[in-house]
Amino acid sequence: MVSRKVDLRSDTVTKPTESMRAAMAMAEVDDDVLGYDPTALELEEEMAKIMGKEEGLFVPSGTMGNLISVLVHCETRGSEVIVGDNSHIHILENGGIATIGGVHPRTVKNKDDGTMDIDLIEAAIRNPKGQLFFPTTRLICLENTHANSGGKCLSVEYIDEVGELAKKYDLKLHIDGARIFNASIALGVPVDRLVQAADSILVCLSKGLGAPVGSIIVGSKDFIAKARRVRKTLGGGMRQIGILCAAGLVAIKENVQKLEADHKKAKQLASGLFQIKGLKIDPKSVETNIFVIYYQILFEIEDDYGISMETLCKSLEERGIFVMLQTQTRARIVFHHQISTSDVQYILSCFQQTLNGIKVVNGN
Repeated sequence: MVSRKVDLRSDTVTKPTESMRAAMAMAEVDDDVLGYDPTALELEEEMAKIMGKEEGLFVPSGTMGNLISVLVHCETRGSEVIVGDNSHIHILENGGIATIGGVHPRTVKNKDDGTMDIDLIEAAIRNPKGQLFFPTTRLICLENTHANSGGKCLSVEYIDEVGELAKKYDLKLHIDGARIFNASIALGVPVDRLVQAADSILVCLSKGLGAPVGSIIVGSKDFIAKARRVRKTLGGGMRQIGILCAAGLVAIKENVQKLEADHKKAKQLASGLFQIKGLKIDPKSVETNIFVIYYQILFEIEDDYGISMETLCKSLEERGIFVMLQTQTRARIVFHHQISTSDVQYILSCFQQTLNGIKVVNGN
């Protein structure tokens, strides 16, 4: 049994803080499906205000929030949405927009920084003259920060440019902002300005912000009215949700300010790993924590080191260090507010000891 555990698999592994537990225990509640839960209303109004949008809606998960948003913007089955080929919506949400919504995804290649080339986005928009044969483009989706690109931030200038393109063709723009606060902190841009061009935004409470459950989608009053109906259809109406929303309110008030420290610790770890023989990583590529409390670091094992990433991960687990295996040569590390500075030093020592031990066993 190891005496110390440091979980770097995701920023979703955090435990509710004492202040969250207290707020949840004392939360005033009512039936949210009927629209009367006061704590839910407070959270939704607060998030909408922060994001500079008219209204908000609590949903059980980020995946449901993205699905609802796409379905609202693409009400007609056979509509098409332009998404990144390496985006969370396209890769990691079970193809829900297609299987449930009948929405066709048209992918554009994500660059290493998480963006899509503006010219390629425009080229992917269907010509209305071909509507007899083609799906109808109705929506563009961006992701900020971009998880599969290592927590990269999309700049406000880029988002504005995509927003202008959407307006040019009478399309809507949705941002999967599961970690939008990370992007705001890293870029030094107020979050409402960062999402100004978007028609809807998904914000996750249970990633970098550290709440146990839930996400919020924000947009216009008309958008949220439609979203509320879709949420009910998908089984997302959960009655006395104030218990969950209370933790979300604490997360907004107490944990957004901790994200900068998460990013700093992620960069410290990346710089330390860079010094260890056998690992390959570019510390300069670390922009957030991927979160977040999240910062995600992507690292690889050098080809000639003679071991797999799976072996390394299992050996680290024996020392109480948990990372997320992605391939045989790559794993992901994600920071959150419950990883301390002393944890960073412990992680580095465990990596060094693990690699040295494997090297001895392999006779290298």
